[in-house]
Amino acid sequence: MNNVTKGSGGMPPKKFRLDKGDAKLAGVCGGIANYFGVDALIVRLAFVIATLVGFGSPILIYLIIALIAD
Repeated sequence: MNNVTKGSGGMPPKKFRLDKGDAKLAGVCGGIANYFGVDALIVRLAFVIATLVGFGSPILIYLIIALIAD
């Protein structure tokens, strides 16, 4: 009937981790970049633009991620 089973082979599930090696502050942007497979500079630029457009609310989100992750 159905040959698909959960967890059968393949790659292990991704886990989000702060990237202390590529960190400027806490490693949140570096960790997001590693998780999605993009350059950390792109994530940092997106964060700066979001902070300017979002009236600083991304700073609060950054702090929450830094405290919760790892």
